[in-house]
Amino acid sequence: MEENKSAIIVGAGLVGSLWAVYLSKAGYSVTIYERRSDIRRADISAGKSINLALSSRGWKALDTVDVGDEIRKMAIPMYGRTMHDTEGNLTYQPYGKDNQAIYSVSRGGMNAKMMDIAEEQGNVTIHYDHECIGAETKKGIVRLLNKVTEEKLEAQADVVFAADGAFSAVRYNAFQKLDRFNFSQRYIEDGYREILLPAGENGAYRIEKNALHIWPRGRFMLIALANEDGSFTCTLFMPQSGPQGSFDQLGSKEKVDDFFKITFPDFYEMMPNIGESWGDHPLSSLSIMRSYPWHDGKTALIGDAAHATVPFYGQGMNGGFEDCSVLWELMQKHNEDWDKVFEEYSEVRKPDGDALQDLSLDNYYVMRDAVSDPDFLLQKKIEAKFSKLYPEKWMPLYSQVTFSEIRYSEAYSNGQRQDKIMKDVMASTENIEGNWDSQEVTELILEKL
Repeated sequence: MEENKSAIIVGAGLVGSLWAVYLSKAGYSVTIYERRSDIRRADISAGKSINLALSSRGWKALDTVDVGDEIRKMAIPMYGRTMHDTEGNLTYQPYGKDNQAIYSVSRGGMNAKMMDIAEEQGNVTIHYDHECIGAETKKGIVRLLNKVTEEKLEAQADVVFAADGAFSAVRYNAFQKLDRFNFSQRYIEDGYREILLPAGENGAYRIEKNALHIWPRGRFMLIALANEDGSFTCTLFMPQSGPQGSFDQLGSKEKVDDFFKITFPDFYEMMPNIGESWGDHPLSSLSIMRSYPWHDGKTALIGDAAHATVPFYGQGMNGGFEDCSVLWELMQKHNEDWDKVFEEYSEVRKPDGDALQDLSLDNYYVMRDAVSDPDFLLQKKIEAKFSKLYPEKWMPLYSQVTFSEIRYSEAYSNGQRQDKIMKDVMASTENIEGNWDSQEVTELILEKL
């Protein structure tokens, strides 16, 4: 093994700290530069979602470098979605089959644990309060500002990875100045605000712990994920502005209370002081960032820096972790010839980054709207039955994305094809509500496959 291999990672978030573990396992001396102070000694930065959903791709990336078991200790399984209607009635949809689950994990807890592992297991040094102010991608150089001393410095390594998120400083200061580098950002009209639903008496969970809760309301929705202490991290997604059902309309404590009382009555009963807690977390915006190529010279973009998405498939972190798996496999394939690794990484992974963004946007409409639509629920019921009968012929899109390692781009095109078949079958079957379970419907799907 070549001695003295060096790598720089900009950003000590989830993807940066996991990638540091990978690189140190491959014998690299890794230096991470992080703009914020050490989150292990401070509150998690405001605005970031404090709960995330971990699924198959993420677990694979963690288990490849033996980090998974540490994270399992803090993960709460969610076996399905529980929908809350305006009357307080509940409907439950399992996520997969045979008790398949996605896992609620604390962003801060997980990030801190992976920083510990990176520092303890490998040759990794993390410098906090170091902001990237420039980079020379071809030379593997980053320019930094020490925010404590105001000193400017330069660092160089064999390879550099920008894992510094949607608003990546490396991408902005270096890649976006390159000839023929494509970049776009799109803000969706909706924003989000987090709400912490406290635990009940003696740390009891006030709603089902092992489910992801959704209050779908057409143009907006509230979701909730369980925390280890009995509380729930809840997120309200809603248009930023507009005449009704928008954040603009909720300008006072009274308006917030009234809105929750009418729109989410069962939630309001659990949290009648919602108006007072409203300002505890900031209103944040949601955007999709697309870029290409994901590398130049000795420098590569990874995670949100390359393909930031909206959170509606719960795959942002999982997709970033999968970048680590893909890069790792390419390192083996090309024997760490980084020119070849980066070339193939950009080419192979870009369609999957795009597909993940498309999937995330599509799933927003599903979550806030379709999950309470009888036709949609019936379609899912028919799909689940058919998939059980013919698992080798049909895997529901959600399972392809969440419980498999099928490429996002493949899953997306499979999903579109399957959706068209289902809509044709439902439209051409008389009294589909009464006949959905019939042999005729099963045969019709087989015909169309």
